[in-house]
Amino acid sequence: MDRVTQAKYSLAGSGLGKVVAKATTEEIGAPKKKHIDYLVNCSNEPNVSIPLLAGLLVERTQEKSWVIVFKALITTHNLMNFGNEKFSHYLASNNCPIDLPHFNDKTSSQSYEMSIFIRKYSKYLSEKVASYRAMAFDFCKLLKALPVMQSQILTLLEFDVNLNNAIINAAFLLLYKDLIRLFASYNEGMINLIGKLFNISLV
Repeated sequence: MDRVTQAKYSLAGSGLGKVVAKATTEEIGAPKKKHIDYLVNCSNEPNVSIPLLAGLLVERTQEKSWVIVFKALITTHNLMNFGNEKFSHYLASNNCPIDLPHFNDKTSSQSYEMSIFIRKYSKYLSEKVASYRAMAFDFCKLLKALPVMQSQILTLLEFDVNLNNAIINAAFLLLYKDLIRLFASYNEGMINLIGKLFNISLV
């Protein structure tokens, strides 16, 4: 099926679609770095359609295979973190359906268990998009920013991993990096807020 998908994009002349298909194959393993790097670079090119790129990834999240869907979410996460900000802005402004609360691959016991992680991971990415939507142009308003960051942190911590494979490890690494950034931003926000309250009390 993956070869059919890649061939379809090749015939349609969509190099972007072909790389998305290669990044989200049914092979159990993290998306290859060369494919992630290519897509990240594409997001910075002025002649590349961000709506097309986002649409191709969202399309892959609608597949029935947990491997394809998980890898599509990991690829999306990478683009949100390392790609052009236009990608996150598009996801936020167009309400792209990356939350998959009903996803369930019942083909095996492993796929059933992995479906649970996909639902949690997609929920976190959806919360990440919602945070961007709420805060992208309003970072100075600390009272509004802190609850948004707290909600994103709590959703991230719901991703409780007790299995181990290459795909989960790739997702976990991205989540870990996000958590470090979120805690740093949250702590900085709390310090700034306390500083402002302290200054008010001195007036």
